[in-house]
Amino acid sequence: MTEKEEYAIVLDFLAYGYPMERHRTPIAQAIGVKMFSLLELVPRRGVTLTAKEKVYIGPEKREKIYFIAGRLPREKLTETAKMNLREFIESVILERENDFVEFFNKAQPINTRLHQLELIPGFGKKHTEELLKAREEKPFASFEDIKNRVKSIPEPKKAIEKRFMEELLERQRFNLFVR
Repeated sequence: MTEKEEYAIVLDFLAYGYPMERHRTPIAQAIGVKMFSLLELVPRRGVTLTAKEKVYIGPEKREKIYFIAGRLPREKLTETAKMNLREFIESVILERENDFVEFFNKAQPINTRLHQLELIPGFGKKHTEELLKAREEKPFASFEDIKNRVKSIPEPKKAIEKRFMEELLERQRFNLFVR
């Protein structure tokens, strides 16, 4: 059974729908809080949503959302939605720093030639080897710890943010954070 999103964060609200489309139904561009799915939500009649608002989209009675129209195609994301998406990702990474540090502690090879760590922007084979050596001595405790122990690598938090955005906005062969 696939896990479903219970809550979403509104990235942008188009009260009159998409400008170039015939149907002028209000639509919200949103991101699921758990699996980071980009979604199009149709609000209930008369409901106005605001950017960054958290809305319930689970199976029970929904107060503000009439239905989930489906996945939001990346190319339809508005500029406002992209800005709010970036802020959302930054806050998620801060809130769940331990989970992302754990990723650095547990990342595995994908195949014989590619390691998960190499998918993070700015991390090549050399950085990956240094990280693996450092984590063998002792697991990392924080982004700060990673940065202090492996001097040459890019800022871990920023690199993760960048990878997150790439996974959401471009088609990737392998996804690390977005399902």
